[in-house]
Amino acid sequence: MEKVLLYQMDSLYRDSFKIYGYHFGGNEKTVCIVGAIRGNEIQQLYMCSNLIKTLKLLEERRCLDENLGIMIVPSVNPYSLNTSTRFWATDNTDINRMFPGYDLGETTQRIADGFFQKVKDYTYGIHFTSFYLEGNFTPHVRIMKTGYENVEVAKEFAMPYIMLRNPKPYDTTTLNYEWQVWGTQAFSIYTPGTDQVDVKQARYGIDAMIRFLAYHGLIHMKVNGGYRSRIVEENELVTVRTKTSGILVLKVKCGDHLSVGDEIAEIIDTYEGDVIEVIKSPCEGCLFYHGSNPLIYSNTAIAKIINDTDFI
Repeated sequence: MEKVLLYQMDSLYRDSFKIYGYHFGGNEKTVCIVGAIRGNEIQQLYMCSNLIKTLKLLEERRCLDENLGIMIVPSVNPYSLNTSTRFWATDNTDINRMFPGYDLGETTQRIADGFFQKVKDYTYGIHFTSFYLEGNFTPHVRIMKTGYENVEVAKEFAMPYIMLRNPKPYDTTTLNYEWQVWGTQAFSIYTPGTDQVDVKQARYGIDAMIRFLAYHGLIHMKVNGGYRSRIVEENELVTVRTKTSGILVLKVKCGDHLSVGDEIAEIIDTYEGDVIEVIKSPCEGCLFYHGSNPLIYSNTAIAKIINDTDFI
């Protein structure tokens, strides 16, 4: 293992900003794994640290390929991790909306540029990232549909679902999107948990990454088979919204199979305790996502369901 300084930005008033990577195996730029870009992504930081620990053990046992290289970057934003802020502390900008970056731009643009120059030439790029909605969801691997995506390679993670997303304008400056544009086969791995470590859910992502590394010969070890991934288009998810606001009481969990009319949640009057809305499933399918905030507003997306109605 080699600890590598990938990027440094000097500061007048505090220690220099530094991004470190951990290199394993040979000199080929084969796989780059990136963890926390945002300051509250503790789960993603944990997953990277666990992978580094595993690869150190495999290295001691001489179970790493001598030519193919692995780079793991636990955090791209240690400042925000230290200050417990999701985005860049001074101006609230998101580094993962600044790629490929600009070396003469604002602070987060310069960080994105300096970091991207070090990771853009890898064959495969994997980002452990957090979901854009607050709540819980089913573990999955996500791909931006840029025209360069490779669904067959995504199956090698053997996660329950492969989610295909049509990029919106703000997606075009993310690490996943820019990786693909610059020739890297890029994938984002999502597991429930962001600012709290969920060891059981983190295991889904860690095991998926180990399966991928073993499949491509970067590590030599026996792994479990995982899942036969189901491919889902994000725009095919059925979104269920609330009609009222109040206290949310969930009746189901992610991964549950729902029939038409099954109860998903109740909304309780915040002062009087009466049930003011019963939220039911509009279709047959698997619950992919549900909100978790106990106080819910009206017209809020409370659930997303993988619709199986057409397959019955």
